[in-house]
Amino acid sequence: MQNLTDIAVFVKVVELSSFTAAAEALEMSQPVVSKAVTRLEEKLGARLLNRTTRRLSLTEAGSELYRRSGSALREIENAELEVARFQTEPRGTLRVSAPMSFSILQLGPAIQTFMERYPGVTVELNMDDRQVDLVEEGFDVAIRIGRLRDSNLIARKIAPTRQVICASPSYLAKHGTPERPEDLLEHNCILYSLLSAPREWRFTDSEGGEHVVPVNGTLHSNNGLVNRAAAIAGGGIIQLPTFYLGDQLRSGELKPVLCKFRPPEIAVHAVYPERRNLMPKVRAFVDFVASTFGPEPPWEKGWTLED
Repeated sequence: MQNLTDIAVFVKVVELSSFTAAAEALEMSQPVVSKAVTRLEEKLGARLLNRTTRRLSLTEAGSELYRRSGSALREIENAELEVARFQTEPRGTLRVSAPMSFSILQLGPAIQTFMERYPGVTVELNMDDRQVDLVEEGFDVAIRIGRLRDSNLIARKIAPTRQVICASPSYLAKHGTPERPEDLLEHNCILYSLLSAPREWRFTDSEGGEHVVPVNGTLHSNNGLVNRAAAIAGGGIIQLPTFYLGDQLRSGELKPVLCKFRPPEIAVHAVYPERRNLMPKVRAFVDFVASTFGPEPPWEKGWTLED
């Protein structure tokens, strides 16, 4: 570091053709500036400047050092300015991890608006239903849905999303409508296999009583879009977050059932490693998704839970 400082002092002396002027520009004393140049010459074993009482001139060695060092110092200054810009405005590459179906249905269409608003940001969206390690895998932010595990990550709720039990009108006409959670034992339930307990559906009734039903069915899938398509085709009863179902509940393709019994509450969160020195690109993205989807997301509008 001392060597780099001495080179910076040397370059300033050459640029201003004066030890005194360089000292003033660098807010140093003239002896300190002179000593820095002398120390650099001793380290390199070469005279860098010809000093006379009237002027300074570069030696051949000094000219080569100035040519190379001047451009290097300008690169360092530019790098410092660029880093400062990263801390003051959204820019750079933003690595986002988000669930597959949520990305396809909700996040993907919105990201284009984000990028138009912040043209200095490039988004790398990794769609993966597993819970990634943000720090280990180098992600800036993740979208997570459901109950969050305890961790050192910062979490911000960006939108509500209820879970709804529903089926197509054709399925209900053929097999009947369940009136209580226990009635699901007699129905074909389409299961989402990535849940911690996919064969158990939990409900709370209006009096706070809990119901745990061991459901089963002929289709187990690790993708909610597949389950939704199967339900629309009359394949059975599904339990999915409402971000999957808004359009289908509004159109009547799917009909909610067991509306007096509520599945566990979940929400959409943005999580990121730390709040201190949060990069503007991360803050801008989290603020954007929160304003885009919350507090009343589009998937919750235009339909009601009524039997």
